[in-house]
Amino acid sequence: MSSDFAIAATNVNFWYGSFQALFDVNLKIRRGKVTSMIGPSGCGKSTFLRSVNRINERIDNIRIQGSIHVLDKNILDPDVELVQVRKHIGMVFQRPNPLPISIRENILFGYKIHMSTRASKRQQDDIVEQALQQVLLWDQVKDRLHHKATGLSLEEQQKLCIARLLPIKPSVLLMDEPCSALDPKGTEAVEELIWELHNTFTILIVTHNMAQARRASEECIFMLMGKVMEHTPTQEMFVTPKKQETADYIEGKYG
Repeated sequence: MSSDFAIAATNVNFWYGSFQALFDVNLKIRRGKVTSMIGPSGCGKSTFLRSVNRINERIDNIRIQGSIHVLDKNILDPDVELVQVRKHIGMVFQRPNPLPISIRENILFGYKIHMSTRASKRQQDDIVEQALQQVLLWDQVKDRLHHKATGLSLEEQQKLCIARLLPIKPSVLLMDEPCSALDPKGTEAVEELIWELHNTFTILIVTHNMAQARRASEECIFMLMGKVMEHTPTQEMFVTPKKQETADYIEGKYG
């Protein structure tokens, strides 16, 4: 796989039982870019996203064919360890899911699991501060690091969930409707954060909000009925879509 691409999916087909959710998906996601996935409910966006870190495998009776290369390795190969996959590919969900422990311990949770060496308290303090600085949350929480994370606002919780991924240094961040539970102010804050992070990480974001896709991504993928219909620079897709189906969706004719 070319070093220009962080994710390369080839002929990916996916089934829930007898229902086929993805049909011959071929995609190349550029390294260091924000790429959004849009399309009507049930079109396969989240199924694909969750296949990229194999979280779909928590569901019974699923089947997947094809290959998904991340970091030049097919993550569907039988010798791949899921712990390593999820170390390098972080996931942010629709609703924030902070652990019911302190803000500080939330940040260190994944680090303590994945990193073999034990950091001193001073090093841990630096890890916590750096992660919270990266997600623009340090100034709000630096005086309450030992308070329970569940007491934060939804916006702060979502930023914390992103910060929790950073100490283990993932290469790819997957975001599944990360703003759907947030108010407009919180949405704006998380979109600002995405831009802050996009030069450091490859970000793939699923959203139903086309205005958000237009604001917060550099490339855009339109999916319909389990198939990739179009993948272009975001502004190009919204101004001059190549496919009639894309134009119809953007114009609100279905979805």
